[in-house]
Amino acid sequence: MNFFEDFPKPEHVEQAKNVKFVPPPWVGPPQDELPTVMHVGQFLHRSPNLVMLVKSAEIYTTGCSFDLAWIIRRVDESDEEWTMLHASVFQHGPGMGPTSEDRQLLLGVQLPDGGSARTGIFARASFLNLKDQPEAPTLAFRGGGGSGNDDEVSASGNLWLWPLPADGDIRLLAQWKGLGVEECSIVIDGSQLSAAAASVQSLWQ
Repeated sequence: MNFFEDFPKPEHVEQAKNVKFVPPPWVGPPQDELPTVMHVGQFLHRSPNLVMLVKSAEIYTTGCSFDLAWIIRRVDESDEEWTMLHASVFQHGPGMGPTSEDRQLLLGVQLPDGGSARTGIFARASFLNLKDQPEAPTLAFRGGGGSGNDDEVSASGNLWLWPLPADGDIRLLAQWKGLGVEECSIVIDGSQLSAAAASVQSLWQ
């Protein structure tokens, strides 16, 4: 007889099925689509020390994601002023919390049908509720990355617009009062987005 033959065997426990999480469309892009990429290449703001630009748009069947970037160059700021600017861009330090609207980049969209939506790069959007569908349209900022040194600060992110807008002029707006940027905007032809949506491909056959 084997020494361990009568050792108690553990009971078999049926494992619960691990169901794939599928985020609702107002939260972000579909996970099973290959988007169509459209070049935008426009400046939201351009000055000697700060540029804010929209590089491109990724179009899905349910909405579109705008690729944003901003770069700040040091001009004559003191060390203290430059440290405060870093804090404003990356939201750290005293008095730099997400509730300080003038210290964060605000973004918005105006659609051809009169609809509009707003968000901030550090805003906690209520529509991120995964159960209750919000009133359309919505904007969600999806942070990218950033870096800084003694001469320059740069950051990027994506702006998710749901649903895909109708044909007509779409106005993207920005404001960053803490950095001296008053309301500014660019116009994108919505018909290009809807045309690009026809080329979106499913990942799976």
